[in-house]
Amino acid sequence: MTERAQTAPGRRTLLGAAVLGTAALGLPGTANAAASGESGARGGRHGSYRDLPVPTVIGHRGASGYRPEHTLGSYQLALDMGAHIVEQDLVPTKDGHLVCRHENDITGTTDVADHPEFASRRTTKKVDGVSLTGWFTEDFTLAELKTLRAEERIPGTRQENTLYDGRWQIPTFEEVLRWADEEGRKRGGSVWLYVETKHPSYFRGLGLGLEEPLARLLRRHGRHRANSPLILQSFEPSSMQRLSKLVSTPRVVLLSGPKERPWDFVEAGDPRTVADLVKPAGLKWIASFAQGIGPTLDLVIPKDAAGRLTTPTTLVADAHARDLVLHPYTLRNENAFLPADFRRGTDPNAYGDAFGALRAYFDAGIDGIFSDNPDTALLAAADFAKA
Repeated sequence: MTERAQTAPGRRTLLGAAVLGTAALGLPGTANAAASGESGARGGRHGSYRDLPVPTVIGHRGASGYRPEHTLGSYQLALDMGAHIVEQDLVPTKDGHLVCRHENDITGTTDVADHPEFASRRTTKKVDGVSLTGWFTEDFTLAELKTLRAEERIPGTRQENTLYDGRWQIPTFEEVLRWADEEGRKRGGSVWLYVETKHPSYFRGLGLGLEEPLARLLRRHGRHRANSPLILQSFEPSSMQRLSKLVSTPRVVLLSGPKERPWDFVEAGDPRTVADLVKPAGLKWIASFAQGIGPTLDLVIPKDAAGRLTTPTTLVADAHARDLVLHPYTLRNENAFLPADFRRGTDPNAYGDAFGALRAYFDAGIDGIFSDNPDTALLAAADFAKA
């Protein structure tokens, strides 16, 4: 365990109390309320991202283990479970509105294929070097997108989630901001959001840059300050650099596999890979414009050829040495997504030992984790707080 993790017993104690007061007792949770006790989702006091409980539990695309991702139903459930932060991914419409989808390709997350009026919109595009065929948000106006309904992205794995297919529309980010403001007023504490710019270089090339309209919305809702209850994130460092000039909201650089290069690096001819960015020099560079990193879990604890966890890397200690927080992604309960040593039985869709896997990552000293199952992660964090 790192020195930083050893010196935070008070924050862990707070987390245990927060979980017992929300998810463990079945009461509505308010993101950050247990940590700061401060009220006012808009214009009030929020506290810093440094005040969030450790480990911070981030509802990945909401509570996507139980509801179709990036719907108000998924966000609401994550908040009700007690998630400390609820995540949104942003892509634009043809007329420049920001909507919440994990990808601009909405083929697998909406009923667009059932709409004959949009059959001609099906096309093939190259997004960040990958050829994709389907329907894309940038080819629809917001009014047109609002005629669609959200569906479960992986119905074979999460058949229960298909019960909610068609129940919700695609939310705009402004709708989510209004929802968070209202929930904050109801709960007497700020609702924290974690907001990702998706494929920012691609969209900028189409004349649909994400950062400027995002900054305008953040200012409109009072979430543009250094102590605002919101964290920005992107796999493209230049997007966070651009936003750092527009707002003071905390920023995180997402990091994928070690051999991969951020797409903005590819376009700019920057030869650095993720492996370069997780070295001390790379982390120092990130710290010049961001406050944290969001690495894939394999960058924290690699797996062997059989998919079992090995020895943790020095990434936690190296990032903390640069005063960067670490919020790795993504922990899911199903066997198919867990390290091999925490799978149980032979059914890939059955739940494995998610508690054991979470404990291993918490032991590595991370500051928080993205989870499709916030209730599971909160219980694991409570166990960790008591240990």
